[in-house]
Amino acid sequence: MKKLRIRLVGLNARFTHSCLALFCVRSELERHCPAAAIEIFQGTINDDYHQTLLRLIEGSPDALLFSAAIWNGEPVRRLIGDCLRLLPGLAVVVGGPQAGEVGRSLPPGSITVVRGEIEAVDPDFYVDLLAGRLRPHYAGSFLRLPYKALPFPYRDEDFRSQLQHRHIYYESSRGCPFACSYCLSAAEKGVWHKGLEQVFAEMGEILRHRPQVVRFVDRTFNDNPVRALAIWRFLAAQGGDTLFHFEIAPDRFGEEMFAFLAQVPPGRFQFEIGIQSTNDATLAAIDRRIDPRRAHGLIRRLAAAVNIHLHVDLILGLPYETRETYLRSFAAVFAMGAHYIQMGLLKILPDTPIQRGAEAMGYLHCSEPPYSVLATRWLGRDELAALYWFGECVERFHNNRYFVSLWRYLRAGGEEIAVFFLDLLALCHRHGFFQLAATQELMCRLLCLHLTGRDDEGLVRDLLRYDWLRCGHRFLPPCLALEEGRERPEATRDRLYRTMPMAVAGVYDFGGRNHFFRKAFCLHLSAAAARALGLDGADDGADLCFTARREESLFRLNEVVLL
Repeated sequence: MKKLRIRLVGLNARFTHSCLALFCVRSELERHCPAAAIEIFQGTINDDYHQTLLRLIEGSPDALLFSAAIWNGEPVRRLIGDCLRLLPGLAVVVGGPQAGEVGRSLPPGSITVVRGEIEAVDPDFYVDLLAGRLRPHYAGSFLRLPYKALPFPYRDEDFRSQLQHRHIYYESSRGCPFACSYCLSAAEKGVWHKGLEQVFAEMGEILRHRPQVVRFVDRTFNDNPVRALAIWRFLAAQGGDTLFHFEIAPDRFGEEMFAFLAQVPPGRFQFEIGIQSTNDATLAAIDRRIDPRRAHGLIRRLAAAVNIHLHVDLILGLPYETRETYLRSFAAVFAMGAHYIQMGLLKILPDTPIQRGAEAMGYLHCSEPPYSVLATRWLGRDELAALYWFGECVERFHNNRYFVSLWRYLRAGGEEIAVFFLDLLALCHRHGFFQLAATQELMCRLLCLHLTGRDDEGLVRDLLRYDWLRCGHRFLPPCLALEEGRERPEATRDRLYRTMPMAVAGVYDFGGRNHFFRKAFCLHLSAAAARALGLDGADDGADLCFTARREESLFRLNEVVLL
C-alpha cells in the first residue's frame, strides 16, 4: 500500500515566529495515521511567493494541510489555488481562524475545511484522509469533549530544525474566561487547564534547549491565580536567560503574586495586558468584564517594580468610543507607566458577535483580511484616520527604549500627554516623518523642535541627552549640542580625570583608572535635570560618566556612574 505523504504548511508573520498548530496537527496525525510520512513546512508571508510555491509541491505530496490565520489568509488562498493547478488530485485541508473564509473563496469541493480544534475532529477525518475521500467540512469542539488531553507537540529534533532560532509557543490551557464581542473566542466560553505536573515536565523539555523566547498562548494565563503563580515559581527556579511572555487579566492578582514577581530578574517575564478602553460604555458593549480601578492599580504597581516588561493594548474603533474617550483611555494608560502601548485598529472578524451587529453600529470596514475598521457611528472616516496616525506616532516615539527618562518626567509632572502627542503628530506630518526612517536621531530632532519655548526646555533637553547616551552613543547629535557656556564633554572628562581620586570603589581601581576615563563619555547635567532623574546630592548639577557596559535591567541601557 502506498505511503501517504502529508506536508503541513504554516506561513508566519516573520521568521522568528513558529506555528504551534502544525505541531499539534502532527501529533494527531501520528496517532491516527501512523504509517503516513509527515513533514512540516514553515515559511513567512514575506518570502518569495514563487519559491514558496515550488517548495510546497516539491516531491508531489499527496496532501497539503494549511493553517490559515487573519494575517496569512490571502497568501494561503493563492498558494492553494496554484498548488491545485500544478497537482491535480491533491488533497488540500485548511484549518485555523481564517479557514472558512479561504474555503468560501475557492471553487466548491476543491478543498476541505476543518473548523475547531484538531484534537476534537471526528475520527472519520483520518479514515477519509487515508482513503482519499475527504468531505468538504469537518468540525469539532475541544471544550465539549468528555475527556480532554493535549499531548506535548514537540520533539527533540524540532529544536534543531523547525524551532531553531524561533520563538517557542506553548499552551498550558485552552479557552478563555471572557467573551469579548470582537474576538473569535466569544463563540465558546470556558477554560480547560493542563495539570501542573504535565506543564512542569513539558516546560522542562523545552528549557533543555535554551530557547530565547517562550510565548504562552493561553488567552488569560492567570485566570486561576494560584495555578499561574505555581508555574511562575517553576520557571523562575529553572534559571537561564529565556524570556517568558504571558497574556494576563489585570484584575486577577493577589499579594502573594506581587511579592514573588518583585524577585524576578529584569527581562525574564513579559506581560501583555488587554485594557482595550477605559470607557465604561465601551467595556459594557464589548462584554469586557474587568474592574478598571484594580487594573490600573496593578499596572502602576508592576511598572514601579521596573523588572517586568508591560505591553498594554488599546483598540481603536470600539463601540461608543469617541475621539475624546479614546484620548482619555490613552492618557490613562500612559499614566499607568506601561512600557509599550499598542493602539491597534479594531478588526471586524467574520463569525464574531461584533460582526453580526456591524451594520446596526454603523461600521465600515475593509472587506479583505485583516478586516480593519474604517469608520463607526461614533468616529467618522477622517476622525478615525487621524486617531490611527496618532497611534502610529505613539508607536514610533514611545514604544522603544529611546526616551525612557523623558516619558517618566512627563508622567511625574502630570503632562497633558494626549495634547503633547497631538502636537507632536502635527509636527511629524509637517516634516513628512512617516515617509522617513524613524531613527533615534530624527525623533530627537523632532522632539527638540516640539519642546522649543517650554519653560522647562533646558531640563528636557538634558533628559534627551541622558537618554541618548544611555542607548550607547558616544557623541551628541547636532540637535542635542550643548548650549553656549555649557562645559563641553571633553572638558568635563579632563576635569574629572584631574580631580577624581586614583581609585573609586565599585567604579575603577588604580590600574583601571586610565581605561575608565578613556572609554567613558562624560557630561555635566544641570541641577534641574539631576533632580528630575532622582540623583541625590546634585544641587550644583551632576557629573555623569556613561560607560560601555550594559546594565542588567529591563531596557539593557548603558551603565551610568555619578561622580
